[in-house]
Amino acid sequence: MKLVGVSGTLAGEKTSVAVHSVLTAARHHDPTVETELIDLRDFDIEFSAGLPLAAYNEDTRKVVRKILSADFLVFGTPIYQASLSGALKNLFDHLPEYAFRHKVTGMVATGWTNKHFLVLEYHLGSILSYFKGLVPTGNVFIQNHSFDTETDEITDKRINERIEKLAEEMIYLQRGIMNRNKS
Repeated sequence: MKLVGVSGTLAGEKTSVAVHSVLTAARHHDPTVETELIDLRDFDIEFSAGLPLAAYNEDTRKVVRKILSADFLVFGTPIYQASLSGALKNLFDHLPEYAFRHKVTGMVATGWTNKHFLVLEYHLGSILSYFKGLVPTGNVFIQNHSFDTETDEITDKRINERIEKLAEEMIYLQRGIMNRNKS
């Protein structure tokens, strides 16, 4: 099984660290899970204009192909103005409607205030469901004070435990989907 993580921001390290932590937890739980981190800062994703994918640059096509070929995914976003990042929303605009059919799609977010923790449930979760993704019951919101100020490492033990549980739930659910599709 291949788990692809998408860090949906163009600035800072926290979101990338959060997504990478889920990937690491998944490998810890099941060493046979192959993982890949797509950090949107490393790609030139063109602004979506409603054109066929072939009309966009190589980076845009490459990232979309990686997402579509994944068995399951975890998406990370910082919360800006009570919403996900524009970079992540733009990426979603390049995907076909059934992009996440038969795929578990986990969520992590970072933000300054706990007032934004429901953005995952009510905004990002709705988008993932639109693409037919199976959204796990667990998701992880990480306030910025839960990161070390110098290394951006997650220092909150409870957050790390929630990340472990999310990874475990995602693997369990994806295995169930894949086993069901075999029969």
